[in-house]
Amino acid sequence: MKSCFKMKINEFEISHHSRKLLCKTYFPTDSEQFPVVIFSHGFNGYIDDRKETELLLAENGIGAVAFSFCGGGLSDKSGFPTEKMTVFTETEDLETVLETVQKTDKADKNNIFLFGESMGGLVSALTAEKHKDEIKGLILLYPAFCVDNDWRRRYPKLEDIPEIDELWGVKLGKCFAESIHNFYTFDEIGGFDKNILIFHGDSDGIVPLEYSIKANEIYKNSTLEVFKGEGHGFSPVGSKKVSQMTLDFVKENL
Repeated sequence: MKSCFKMKINEFEISHHSRKLLCKTYFPTDSEQFPVVIFSHGFNGYIDDRKETELLLAENGIGAVAFSFCGGGLSDKSGFPTEKMTVFTETEDLETVLETVQKTDKADKNNIFLFGESMGGLVSALTAEKHKDEIKGLILLYPAFCVDNDWRRRYPKLEDIPEIDELWGVKLGKCFAESIHNFYTFDEIGGFDKNILIFHGDSDGIVPLEYSIKANEIYKNSTLEVFKGEGHGFSPVGSKKVSQMTLDFVKENL
């Protein structure tokens, strides 16, 4: 049964590090204070990618915040070139959104969750490690914990990395591969010991399921939900289940 919370949707820009990112909030209007989930989209994604989940949360009294990574894809309107984007500029973006939410009057500072999809999942996981005391829980949708390995395989030596590269039609600068060449994801995660929910399909051809299995072994308090037959980008049925399980997870961890 759908809850009766009314909501207000608001769009605005946040300036930081000489760049601007587009942000959208879905806030319930019937609550004095509410928990908040911050959503990070995947590589070449955009602000509305998890809109269904964000609307469901707001309808149930939970605030949702979506944003577009600067240079994070072809749909981004920030003006920040994709050639300057890295995993770490995206981490700066998410940290700025987190700081903005913490300054929002009605947001419950003790109940802020991160939801990350694909590369946004990697960014969310790294941000949770840096802000352990500020994040209540973590939700990861086929997190791209393979990014560093993928690019080291693509360019085994630093001198192999070209000035400009391209992935799925998105131009990337040398800084992208260079910045993660000596970065090892599984050495950087595992310290966040609050509850984590990981979704992954067993037919994912972009981020193999084995990466989430390994992450689930490293994290102290994580649950891995494997979706049979789902790939990288879930079906409408799978996505609807993710939305409901995300809502349930947040409620259970308040």
